[in-house]
Amino acid sequence: MAIALRKPDEIEKLRAANKIVGGALELLAQNTKVGASLKELDAMAEDYIRSHGAKPSFKGLYGFPNAVCCSLNEVIIHGIPSDYKLQEGDIIGYDIGTELDGYFGDAAISVGVGAISKEDEALIACAKDSLYHAISEIKEGMRFKELSLAIEEFIRGRGFVPLHSFCGHGIGKKPHEEPEIPNYLDGKNPKAGPKIKNGMVFCIEPMICQKDSKPIILENKWDVVSADGLRGSHYEHTVAVINGKAEILSLA
Repeated sequence: MAIALRKPDEIEKLRAANKIVGGALELLAQNTKVGASLKELDAMAEDYIRSHGAKPSFKGLYGFPNAVCCSLNEVIIHGIPSDYKLQEGDIIGYDIGTELDGYFGDAAISVGVGAISKEDEALIACAKDSLYHAISEIKEGMRFKELSLAIEEFIRGRGFVPLHSFCGHGIGKKPHEEPEIPNYLDGKNPKAGPKIKNGMVFCIEPMICQKDSKPIILENKWDVVSADGLRGSHYEHTVAVINGKAEILSLA
């Protein structure tokens, strides 16, 4: 497994690509209102990305048809934007990728539409809080498996479970690079596998299920739900390891 170590000038290029992702996500969060259609929100984010000189990197990636993954309610990741208009009490995850000057950005948020239930508030908070907990835990020399275990323990401590078979990942001159970073310990030994080093850039993205970690891919070949049929949530940042700790690149 060859995990790239990025030079400071490369990290700044990745930061520039990711800053546009952060801005697009902020724009979507501000416009997540009753009556907004998923296709309108997708077009709004694509316009924002292109107006900042970048390309929406998800559009056409592996055949995905849109700029934004819009994952509504039971859909946890990879939702295809539709004509559906948001309703009070919905929750939605937005996942956005960009390419700027050959470097990639990637981040995600989940938000509620209007007033949402306490259960959905807790579900979204688990995704966000587990992400920030993971980022705070990262230090040079720890193993990626230790990071995966820390994420899993946090999620389970909140009474939820991580989605299986999907994971965080390296990022750089491609949208997905080594390593794969599951949100759970894969195997039994957290002290195995590659170590985190200065210069590594990767995406951490907790994907939260309520009861069952097993994923089911729907008929459109994209939308991923849990086998429990319940609502899920998703949060993601791109981080760079600088001076021994993780710095978030995907903030507006």
